[in-house]
Amino acid sequence: MAKKKNKGRRSPADWITDRVLRGIIAGLSLLPYARRVRLMGALTQHFIGPIAGYRKRVLQNLSMIDPSLDMNTKRAIAAGVLNNTGRTLIENYSGAQFGDHLSDAEIIGDGLDAVKQAHAENRPVLFVTGHFGNHEAPRQVLTKMGYSIGGLYRPMKNAYFNEHYAKTMTEMSGPVFAQGRRGTGGFARHLRSGGMGTLLFDVAVRDGVMIDFLGKPARTATSAASIALRSKALLVPYFGIRQTDGLSFKVVVETPIEHSDPETMMTELTRRLEKRISDNPEQWFWVHRRWKDFS
Repeated sequence: MAKKKNKGRRSPADWITDRVLRGIIAGLSLLPYARRVRLMGALTQHFIGPIAGYRKRVLQNLSMIDPSLDMNTKRAIAAGVLNNTGRTLIENYSGAQFGDHLSDAEIIGDGLDAVKQAHAENRPVLFVTGHFGNHEAPRQVLTKMGYSIGGLYRPMKNAYFNEHYAKTMTEMSGPVFAQGRRGTGGFARHLRSGGMGTLLFDVAVRDGVMIDFLGKPARTATSAASIALRSKALLVPYFGIRQTDGLSFKVVVETPIEHSDPETMMTELTRRLEKRISDNPEQWFWVHRRWKDFS
């Protein structure tokens, strides 16, 4: 696949931000894996997150969704969100070491047999998840089981950072496509050929349909359901749930979503993600402007 040059921002501030992040990632990569992950989590929680305004946005989103939450609870969730964000970033930049660390990860769920059967029948499988736990953990674990899973990703606004961010995904499993007419078309063709792919659906999009998310209406892309319907792909929610040690994961492959219409299917996907957030609120990326008003 010919790579299209990312047209994101390339301002001097973006260049500086990228070089700082590159330096942090390069420095941490010299450390042993477990220490590296813990340190990046702590740096993001105590320094990077607050300076970037992420902590403030998490608190604002929590207050909007549940005004009854006391400040101590909101602060505890925010700390967990930022720590998980840092850990996820450096894990995904750790490539083979992250994969090796997941070798003993527990994988469960009623969708495993359906995925196995679809693979045997050369039927496309579209995995869908959110920015929860580590969204790349399931793809890593399933890859080690012998599956090749491509990806459809949203390019970073900072074009400098996006150049190496995208590379981390291509090293995991299967072809990776950038969102957009050309990339989405390539991703759909990959599925129609009997391939497997994954995408994240929990970001606000201007042309999305309004679906309640955590009790508030949020514009939600229907692309996952539409692609699954057009390609006759099995639509399977999966999640990589961080465990209490902060380093290991449980991967859950859920029952496939029944094909119907895009809005109904995306509503069910939303409910599945909501359940995971309810169980572990600190593992969802509350930094997103998920309820953004595009008017």
